[in-house]
Amino acid sequence: MRYWLVMPAAGVGRRFGADRPKQYAPLCGRTVIEWALAPFLADPRCAGTVVALGADDPYWPSIAPATVLVAPGGQERSHSVRNGLAVLSDRAKPDDWVLVHDAARPCLPRQDLERLLADLAAHPVGGLLATPAADTLKRADGARHVQQTVDRAGLWRALTPQMFRYGRLCEALDRAHAAGRTPTDEAQAIEWLGDAPRLIEGAAANLKITSAADLAIAAALLKDSDR
Repeated sequence: MRYWLVMPAAGVGRRFGADRPKQYAPLCGRTVIEWALAPFLADPRCAGTVVALGADDPYWPSIAPATVLVAPGGQERSHSVRNGLAVLSDRAKPDDWVLVHDAARPCLPRQDLERLLADLAAHPVGGLLATPAADTLKRADGARHVQQTVDRAGLWRALTPQMFRYGRLCEALDRAHAAGRTPTDEAQAIEWLGDAPRLIEGAAANLKITSAADLAIAAALLKDSDR
């Protein structure tokens, strides 16, 4: 088993409300992005890692691992991912697996990564970690008045990593961008090709940092983990 990792990290974190992007927020002696990278940098199956960064990123140089490649960040997440894939064009083969993981997800459980790799190793398309929707879901109008209660049966929250073949993922993103479409994650781009990614159940602990409150939760999770 061999795979490549692409990590989009060009976001400026306007909603985070701090003096730096959320991926560089301090967390248990490291930054968030260092925790997000750690499982992959320690995995001998990971053939290489690319991080897509914003222009003139002042934070990355002080923490950059020597083995990690860098790509320019794009206007949207999907553009950053595509730029990261381009860096691997002379390294990755079309059938190689690529994992895309959010820089703001520092609490990926080791067992979830193992399950993703094992369950998708022979899958023709690939897939992603996800958790079943557990809360009652409401659809609202622009004024936040409830318009509908949505049946949550069959609904899942998409997580990362998302795992697809290098060539197919490049094709999916290129076709989407050429059509003026911006997928919100890699799975959506793959779906637009007519493929059906597989959902691999992951832990809700694999949270995405969006606020200071999330940092406190992540700190508690990391202290209770074996990482």
